[in-house]
Amino acid sequence: MGIGYNAPPEIALPVMTTLTWIVVASLFGGVLSVAAAALFALNTRAHWIGALVSYAIGALLGAVFLDVLPEAITLATNVSGVTATVLLGILLFFTLEKVLIWRHCHHDHCEAHEPHEQESHDHGRSGTMVIIGDTFHNFVDGIIIAAAFLTDTQLGIVTALAIIAHEIPQEVGDFLILLHSGYSKLRAFQLNLISSLATLVGGVLAYYSLQDLQAWTPYILALAAASMIYVAVADLIPGLHKRTRMRDTVQQVLLIVSGVATVALVGFIAEA
Repeated sequence: MGIGYNAPPEIALPVMTTLTWIVVASLFGGVLSVAAAALFALNTRAHWIGALVSYAIGALLGAVFLDVLPEAITLATNVSGVTATVLLGILLFFTLEKVLIWRHCHHDHCEAHEPHEQESHDHGRSGTMVIIGDTFHNFVDGIIIAAAFLTDTQLGIVTALAIIAHEIPQEVGDFLILLHSGYSKLRAFQLNLISSLATLVGGVLAYYSLQDLQAWTPYILALAAASMIYVAVADLIPGLHKRTRMRDTVQQVLLIVSGVATVALVGFIAEA
């Protein structure tokens, strides 16, 4: 009788502890990365935002090609399926942006017909695309955190810290894009914070159904990569071509390279 009474707590305790670790790490990881990025991005002077968009482009492309896509390909059993998902995602986000433009164009005086307005901001379209992609990515981060904790608590802690380190430069880029798109600093912070909660959702769902979610992980990552590529190439890079002076061009190239290098450096440190 005594053995039967003591057995349930001995079995239940590790399960509850693992779930608690996943919840805490997912919340802490998401909020800390957003807070660290906000500390930098939201204290940036307004006239720097246009120049730092180049850095955001580098951070986005660096995250895609040095982190997100390699991870998706490593996890995938069908690499062509992952690349096809990236292609499909780019077409999907193109269509979504067209819908967002259409919503603002119910009359002749439409921002799509006024290029001088688009030089300053794009009425939030790039910001919307970034938040969608970041939410996908955060969801996958939660799955990865849960998988690590289900294997070993120490591995889970190290994995969570590595994910925080990887996320900070990307979150900085997201903030800069939201500000460039016309969002207020408070609204940019709120949207990034809400998006970070997808890490918790992914972690909890993975705890209860990890095997099912693991099969979808490469394709969720591929969609996240597609959104980042689309925002960088279709929305942000064309705006850089409006500044044609050699000095501006050199500055843009250096800042893009700096964005890529930041992601690469953080990834190297995290792996080390």
